[in-house]
Amino acid sequence: MKKIIGLLFTGSVLFCAGQKKTDPVIFGNSIRAENLSKDLYIVAGKSFEGRETATEGQRKAAAFIEQSFRNLGLQPGNGSSFQLPYPVYQDSLLSAQIRINDDSFDLYKDYDLSVANNYSASFDCHEIVFAGYGISDSSLDDYKGLNVQGKIVIILNGYPAGFIQHQLNGRRFNPFAKQDAAQKNGAIAVLVIQHDFPHSAIPLKENMYRNAFRTIIRPITINISENIARSIMGSDYDSARQDLFTSKTYTKNIWISLNKETKFLQSTDVLGYLEGTDLKDQLLVISAHYDHLGKRDSVIYYGADDDGSGTVSLIELASAFSKAKAAGEAPRRSILFLANSGEEKGLWGSAYYTENPVFPLEKTTADLNIDMIGRKDPGRKKGDSNNYVYIVGDDKLSSELHPLSVAVNKKYSNLELDYKFNNPEDPLRIYYRSDHFNFAKKGVPVIFYFDGIHHDYHQPTDTPDKINYDLLEKRARLVFYTAWEMANRNELMKRDLPPVAQER
Repeated sequence: MKKIIGLLFTGSVLFCAGQKKTDPVIFGNSIRAENLSKDLYIVAGKSFEGRETATEGQRKAAAFIEQSFRNLGLQPGNGSSFQLPYPVYQDSLLSAQIRINDDSFDLYKDYDLSVANNYSASFDCHEIVFAGYGISDSSLDDYKGLNVQGKIVIILNGYPAGFIQHQLNGRRFNPFAKQDAAQKNGAIAVLVIQHDFPHSAIPLKENMYRNAFRTIIRPITINISENIARSIMGSDYDSARQDLFTSKTYTKNIWISLNKETKFLQSTDVLGYLEGTDLKDQLLVISAHYDHLGKRDSVIYYGADDDGSGTVSLIELASAFSKAKAAGEAPRRSILFLANSGEEKGLWGSAYYTENPVFPLEKTTADLNIDMIGRKDPGRKKGDSNNYVYIVGDDKLSSELHPLSVAVNKKYSNLELDYKFNNPEDPLRIYYRSDHFNFAKKGVPVIFYFDGIHHDYHQPTDTPDKINYDLLEKRARLVFYTAWEMANRNELMKRDLPPVAQER
């Protein structure tokens, strides 16, 4: 005799109630504010020093998450390991020199540069060409009639009045447009005149990056002071800055030397795996990033909400599903609890996972991503601020996901689902700014759970004492019930909607 399965129909969603003998509320209720608080005071505590990617604080946080997963009985998500490493690189400036004729100039007083966007080089040159704003486009070509092959160009910062570079030809803004124009015309270096020197000295270690090999090598580019500009151009500079002067070649003996080193670092995602039952070859991902901005001198950026709140929720969700499995109610699909690093650097950890998936993305039903769910949005002027969550992305790739999310919330949580940041015209572009986006780029349906932007966002004051733990509990439980339904339904989520523009 066929097993009779009871069905509860809510909107367009079928809840297969007969497939699970135990009410999921029993396990959902195990997600408790006190547990979230206890873990968050550790994750966002002093000893983890803000959890900056590829630092000791991040490694301590990864070890804490791994041990939490081990304690819950999860399996390693990367073969025999709970951690999935990926490479990180960091440039350091060892020395820099600029000398014009017999005059030497000082770093930060007279010039500065991006270490990451330059390379080690030493050269002298005898011809420097003023090329206006350094623009070369269909509407304006400052290089017209100029010979800059093998020479240095000196250009004004910014753009002439009425010129909006990022709107030209319908193209997206290119921050390297001026370097690209100089390279196209054969220049060996670009000197960009700035008006705000001297600059404060900055750490000689610049931003980390994930890809060691750059496919585009642009000319050496250095920001210079008006003092250097006048040493090259003399009184011509005052006319040039008023757009009263076009171009000229100056004969100077200029010596430029840059020396940097690149260090290999490493970061990791932490993967906890809970095996399913009859659909165990299919997967649901629940993700949150555990990195934050780290430590600046003696100031720690704690990142309690961003994204300590998501990190501890991920641990509590793993705990709830582990309790269900221990009670004989394991989910039908397997679940990967994915704690990403590198999110604040540019979604690195999720990018690495989706580029090198441990489990097939075509068998991944969805990614439920949690990033900042512990606070209230002070800019939210409608509804109940003690009972809401922002939902982003649920209608982008699957026609089934939005109604499922709404029905689950109505059945279990009754939070106000706010779609303010789901608007394609959202000026903050929130859809593109957390780890779910890398799954969406690969066609995996996503939901991003979010609390909004508050005054402590990316500030040292984002601390555990400011978290609303009761609201954090409600939101984490909603994710649990949504995950429960998605892990136990008969079919993978449909992928039947055209994706929105996949750019960040």
